[in-house]
Amino acid sequence: MNKLFFLACLLCMGALAGYGQRYAVVDTKFILDKMPEYKEAQKQLDQVSIQWQKEIDDKQAILDRMYKDFEAEQVMLSDTLKKKREDQLFNKEKEVRDLQRRRFGFEGDLFKKRQELIKPVQDKVYNAIQKIAVNRLYDFILDKSEGITVIFADPKLDKSEDVLKELGIK
Repeated sequence: MNKLFFLACLLCMGALAGYGQRYAVVDTKFILDKMPEYKEAQKQLDQVSIQWQKEIDDKQAILDRMYKDFEAEQVMLSDTLKKKREDQLFNKEKEVRDLQRRRFGFEGDLFKKRQELIKPVQDKVYNAIQKIAVNRLYDFILDKSEGITVIFADPKLDKSEDVLKELGIK
């Protein structure tokens, strides 16, 4: 009898504990993809990225041409001229690597541009999520956009559409 009573109490406590926690799931990628300002920011970012990549490709093409010319003329050059051309090649190669790192490296121009264009849109979404969480008394909200945070999410818990409504987007 005591075991049965203990088991019943344990089940009731488990049910009450589960009932007390409120949570929801959102898909921030889905939400961002529905936002016109995000699409515009991404478009601008892509255009800048293409422009910078073309700049790097042009410099790389010049460097490749310099290497081919050097290879063809190397046997006819004096040691002094050969050393001078090798130094020019080295400097040009360093210039291309530095430009690539400055544009696309960690905390480079692309990173800064992304922060400038995308972060305000992301902040807007996170503020809307926070507002919904506070108003609806959610204990926590999980983001399922990357697939790492949530292995399974019941579709009825997905509040992405509610966030879109909060943002005034359909």
